[in-house]
Amino acid sequence: MVIFALTSSSSSKLKQHSHRSFSESLMEDSIKDAEATIHQWISPDSSSSSSSFCCTFSLFSNKNREEAKRFIGAVTTLHSAMVKLVSVNPASTKLIKAESLLKLSMNHLSKEFYRILKSNRRYLDPESVSVRSRNVSKDDDAEAMADLKMIADCMTSSGHGKECFKIYKKIRHSIIVEALEQLGFENLTLSQVQRLDWESTEKKIRAWLRAARKAVTTLFYGERILSDHVFSSSSSSSAIRESSFAEITLQSALALFSFPGHVAKSRKTPEKIFLTLDVYQCLVELTPRIDEVFGCYDSTLSSVRSVIAGALGSLEEAVVSMIDEFESSISKESSKSVISGGGIHQLTRYVMNYIVFLADYSEVLAKIIPAKTTSFGSPEEEESTSSSSSSSSPLAKRISWLILFLLCKIDAKSRLYNDVALSYLFLINNLHYVVVKVRTSNLKEVLSEGWLVKHEGKVKKYVAKFEKIVWGQVMITSLPTADEEEDGAEEFVRGFSDRFEEAYKRQTGWVVPDSELRDEIKVSVAMMLIPAYTEVYKKYRVGLRKNIGFAPDDIGNYISDLYFGSGGSGCVSSVHSSV
Repeated sequence: MVIFALTSSSSSKLKQHSHRSFSESLMEDSIKDAEATIHQWISPDSSSSSSSFCCTFSLFSNKNREEAKRFIGAVTTLHSAMVKLVSVNPASTKLIKAESLLKLSMNHLSKEFYRILKSNRRYLDPESVSVRSRNVSKDDDAEAMADLKMIADCMTSSGHGKECFKIYKKIRHSIIVEALEQLGFENLTLSQVQRLDWESTEKKIRAWLRAARKAVTTLFYGERILSDHVFSSSSSSSAIRESSFAEITLQSALALFSFPGHVAKSRKTPEKIFLTLDVYQCLVELTPRIDEVFGCYDSTLSSVRSVIAGALGSLEEAVVSMIDEFESSISKESSKSVISGGGIHQLTRYVMNYIVFLADYSEVLAKIIPAKTTSFGSPEEEESTSSSSSSSSPLAKRISWLILFLLCKIDAKSRLYNDVALSYLFLINNLHYVVVKVRTSNLKEVLSEGWLVKHEGKVKKYVAKFEKIVWGQVMITSLPTADEEEDGAEEFVRGFSDRFEEAYKRQTGWVVPDSELRDEIKVSVAMMLIPAYTEVYKKYRVGLRKNIGFAPDDIGNYISDLYFGSGGSGCVSSVHSSV
């Protein structure tokens, strides 16, 4: 029994030894076969420690592409055989030679990887990659992406992914930095931005607007597509892709998206608000694309989102601050000079043009004003509140308040005129200018039709008051009765003409810049004066017989000559004074 047991044990050990020898033999044969293929391209005395990545030949070219696949297959086989041989016989002398051969192979593949990245830079720039991702083709540049992926897969699976990634990161990071510079973006610190004059700041902002859109839609997007493709099949692909994309783009992305915050924190003046709103709008519009590009990687996305959120908050505060400063500038305007002829004040033009431009950003401002509201705190607040319904948006209330502030200033300036009628004409011109600006711009949508109806009604009231003051006295002479006949008619014509001449001369040099409003006033005045005067003049033929006063046609001509600012002929020919 003992003899049998010993024999059985010996037989089992013999079988195990035989199995190890067979497996070891197979692994050694695999290493030998891989070695033969690899040495077709790498001489045994090649230096694995060479720091140069210059190659005199390339496996990865059109004529050698099948050889490249054979080479990659041999390296993969070599590594697999080494792993299995370690499990069978860790002390095998073949492992030392295989390890050396693997290092030579990795060194050569590193050179190939570097050469493909450098020589195909034209085809591998992010814009080209992003375009191809939407329109996949099978040309040479797409083969370059396939070659990079093949090498990255082989090196990573062979335990040399770090060397591959180091090369990739260095080259691709420089491409991103150079691309942003070519787009005109300059990475400036907050203190550097604050030291810029406005002209330089404006140029930087416009360059940023171009660069930001291009960076998000093509530069970062294309880089993510390439990175995902090259490192898609590695054993730890997700971590490598995230690390690759983050280390290549994150620094540039954070610099790019920090710039708006720097601009927002620089010196604020009302004139800067429109470019500031352009920057804010650009960031808001790009946010979905930014989430799409960076959203696959939580750590990268959270960093980018944090910077963008801070920039948007700073921009919102800057916009509100500039609107407040704009309101303050209206309040501080204290010129005492009157506008010649009761025309439109430069303050009215400036304020309304500014507000019209603001209305072009109504969608953006609607996001800012509710979140960053300010109290009015003015004596006219009650009137401002009543100018908009309780359901009006915060933006409508804010803009209507600014216009009210302007109209209060215009009302104060109207009192600088010595002539009450000219004061009313000044109010008419300026309020009408405001109403036209609202009706012919996006302000109409912001303030509503009700606001327009209310203020158009004010213009009509001012016009009626103006006409009554200036022309009401012209018709004060009573129409002649049947008993008075000729003498009464003569007195009527003479008195009418005297008062008309006085009213005309009074208004010489007065102006109504808006042609439509000017015609409306002149038609209204003509309808007030000419019909009654014509009836008496023709009935009694006073002017024709005695050369007294103005003919009805003269009245119409003189009225049509008014409100151009020059006063037409500048004088009235007093026909009746020559009698």
